[in-house]
Amino acid sequence: MMRALWIGLVLAAGAMAGEAARPRVIVSTDIGGTDYDDFQSLVHLLVYSDRIDLEGMIASPYGAARNRKENLLKIIDIYAKDYANLKTYSERYPAPEVLRKISKQGGSDPAGLPGWGERTEGSDWIIECARKKDARPLWVLVWGGIDDLAQALHDDPSIKNKLRVYFIGGPNKKWSVTAYDYIAREHKELWMIEANSTYAGFFLGGNQSGEWGNKAFVDTHVRGHGALGDYFATISPGVKMGDTPSLTYVLGATPQNPAAEGWGGQFVRAWSRPRYTFTRPPSEAEKVEVYSVIELIYRPEGAGPAKASARLVVDNQEFPGFAMGNGEWRFLYSPKMVKSWQYKIASDHPGLNGLSGGFTSVYPEGAPRPSPEYPNWWTDDPDERWRERSEQGAKTVSRWRVEYLRDFAARMERGKAPK
Repeated sequence: MMRALWIGLVLAAGAMAGEAARPRVIVSTDIGGTDYDDFQSLVHLLVYSDRIDLEGMIASPYGAARNRKENLLKIIDIYAKDYANLKTYSERYPAPEVLRKISKQGGSDPAGLPGWGERTEGSDWIIECARKKDARPLWVLVWGGIDDLAQALHDDPSIKNKLRVYFIGGPNKKWSVTAYDYIAREHKELWMIEANSTYAGFFLGGNQSGEWGNKAFVDTHVRGHGALGDYFATISPGVKMGDTPSLTYVLGATPQNPAAEGWGGQFVRAWSRPRYTFTRPPSEAEKVEVYSVIELIYRPEGAGPAKASARLVVDNQEFPGFAMGNGEWRFLYSPKMVKSWQYKIASDHPGLNGLSGGFTSVYPEGAPRPSPEYPNWWTDDPDERWRERSEQGAKTVSRWRVEYLRDFAARMERGKAPK
């Protein structure tokens, strides 16, 4: 309890700290995708936006939607309704028109096999912000696909030393696996927290009794608390906010030390980023590390259409295949949980269509040793004592549940009109 009090006091003191203590932050979000937690996490971000220098919000790729920046602008319109009340607590809340100016459209589609492609408004904005003459690092909180960051690193690798990245990986990694694979291969010295599962502690486990339950918290502390609170309650009846640990991490006492305790989790130095290449179809007996990159290489027999297409189908979700021009096809995938997987290939190429295989994803074996190849890369603690259900590292977040939810509840009070 004393440790929790100390962390809370440090967070509270941050509001009174000088400009140098205020973190510079860009958020990249797949808002508008199938998961509602980005909307919830944006509400949280906005009610804490007086604590940071928010320099950008980027709508990252997801599915067939195009102008996804519209989702950012809509939530800013809701924030504008609470802005007058919020300003009575702090003059540092950014004006709605400022937030609209820093909202950027990221890529419309995931990157191709190289992991990068065309410049985007979002990737250019990361570069522009990173190039500013400011001694503070630029935190890039990636809540969805990591494609825009990969593009920025490709276009200007010199920004790398200015960046501090907190990537909510796991399921997001599988949708941007080519971009992740590019960063892991070509930018190994990047300062990165790869949180594939630790973030789940924000809504799993911890003290879920009474007002601290996911649904009870929304009913008690969010609904009826300004326009943002009412909006939050329409998104889902319960708390998820799976991306929020990235912000609570940045607002913690020692964000420069990922091994330290804090509301955004604690992490271990990364071992070599696991990657498996199969030139023959694997079977379920083949074990791969969970959250790894899996590359399947096929050389189909016979001729296919001039512009053949192929998709890897896993759990009724489809991922593109890439024709290499020499008769070879490549498919990349990243398993988001420990389980046995089966896949098949759907294609208009008769030599590919219907091919199938499988593999089993497992926890890392033993205590993996940090890799000197990744000197600044951190990831979920695989120690079994920190698992919440099957999620590695999640208890390093869930143990603080009452503390961070109580702090959020106090923030939501700001949305009410002053009495």
